[in-house]
Amino acid sequence: MQRKADVVVIGGGIAGLMTAMYLAEDGADVLLLEAGELGAQASGANAGSIHLQIQYPEFVAYGEAWARAYAPCLRLLTNSLTLWQGLSDRVGEDLQVKLAGGLVVARTDAQMQAIAAKARIEAEAGVETVVLNRAELRDIAPYLAENAVGAGYCAREGKANPLRATPAIAAAAERAGAVIHRHTRVTAIEVDGSGYAVVTEKGRVQAGRVVNAAGAAAGQIAGMLGLRLGIEGFPLQVTVTEPMAATIPHLVYSAAGKLSLKQVANGGLVIGGGWPAARRGEGLVTDPRSLTGNMGMAAGVVPSVAGVRALRSWTAWVNGTPDWRPILGEAPGFPGFFLALFPWVGFSAGPMTARITADLVLGRPPTLPLTGISVLAD
Repeated sequence: MQRKADVVVIGGGIAGLMTAMYLAEDGADVLLLEAGELGAQASGANAGSIHLQIQYPEFVAYGEAWARAYAPCLRLLTNSLTLWQGLSDRVGEDLQVKLAGGLVVARTDAQMQAIAAKARIEAEAGVETVVLNRAELRDIAPYLAENAVGAGYCAREGKANPLRATPAIAAAAERAGAVIHRHTRVTAIEVDGSGYAVVTEKGRVQAGRVVNAAGAAAGQIAGMLGLRLGIEGFPLQVTVTEPMAATIPHLVYSAAGKLSLKQVANGGLVIGGGWPAARRGEGLVTDPRSLTGNMGMAAGVVPSVAGVRALRSWTAWVNGTPDWRPILGEAPGFPGFFLALFPWVGFSAGPMTARITADLVLGRPPTLPLTGISVLAD
């Protein structure tokens, strides 16, 4: 492969594919390079949660100062959720997007106080989280355990099907004119005149602009130009159960431990929440300790979960940073090299991350101002 392109996008997850789609729709000659299969890492192997709230475990661990620094990012997530709602129509396939609300379920008064404090910070960023007492919670979520004393309820949270989203967006990008090369690992990036030479295992591509949307591998890609991003890959796992009667309309979290729980269209439960997978050689395998801990947490919050069997678990590398803030925009000192990274909740943020990145690549003001959001705009 020896070719030229206006833009090379590195990474075939939600952010990379949607960036390629937007750019191609606007007439750019776009080549997307994916080291493996599209969506094989976080975009296709995540639990399908669409998040908006500030994550409760991090709020408790890092405190209100961290939450206030992160809160402007909720504006990007809010816009991204709006894009998610229209995405099925845009790509021509039902992505099973349902925003029925998210519940952070508390067992103690101290947890309720933390939920209320978090809700006040979210409100300052324009996100409404309603603090529900025990009776109010039972009215909307009778399936929860009797020891639930209340919850924080964010009505705009929900879920989508990541197994449908990635191929559907890829097909839409290709219909718009983007060229996608799977199993094409980038091995080097060189400054080449006013642009870049992207070297792969299959040949060399010259491009005026490059987008790094490589997720957990983004630090390695940026390092090819000498950039240090402070982003790392974290091995996580998710479990799906056999179907059960329709019971749980919400995205459920627990203030007592790591949990994300939702029921999908076929009645199965998808259970995650940041439990670590185990490393074996250069790959990942399910950690049985995380599996039992995660399922036990789920059954403690929703007792009916104890009556269903786990069918399978899977693993993925998820990108993360200590401050959770996006690395989004043109890299300082490298004109035409763009970073499209929203750590930890990249599936939720993917559509808006892509829209902003495409704007910047095309020389337009971003749809959403990035001051206070991206670390590159501080």
